[in-house]
Amino acid sequence: MASQEDTRYSRKQRWSRQGMIALVTGGTKGIGYAIVEELAELGANVYTCARNEAQLNECLHEWEKKGFRVSSSVCDLASEADQTELANKVSSLVNGKLNILINNVGNNIWKPTMELTAGDFSFLMKTNLESAYHMCQLAHPLLKASGAGSIVFISSVAGV
Repeated sequence: MASQEDTRYSRKQRWSRQGMIALVTGGTKGIGYAIVEELAELGANVYTCARNEAQLNECLHEWEKKGFRVSSSVCDLASEADQTELANKVSSLVNGKLNILINNVGNNIWKPTMELTAGDFSFLMKTNLESAYHMCQLAHPLLKASGAGSIVFISSVAGV
């Protein structure tokens, strides 16, 4: 019977992302945080973003202590300007190549639908839908340049 360490080694070997470059949006909380950690543990160089700078710095400190290769920037993906800036920053850091794009940002406004303003609805659509679409467009040349690109979309009940 294989020891737990042998099983862990086999899993890491089987799912290795050694040398791959991943961009995970919304990587400081919940599913995004777990994805950043998993990809980094499997050997990927991970770039993530979030709106909250203090939380982002706290996560970076934790990941650094674990020996993970994670870079980041503050970014509000509801803003097309921030999306473009993020894509340009990632492109310059990774020599124009990206293996994995994880579209993970999402938000919700917890109030009855009939109380949502046009501004509320616009914010939700820009964050939960349009940002993923635009990030795919911006990342496409980077993913194509890598020769093997993957895009993953994450959603939750809160984003629906």
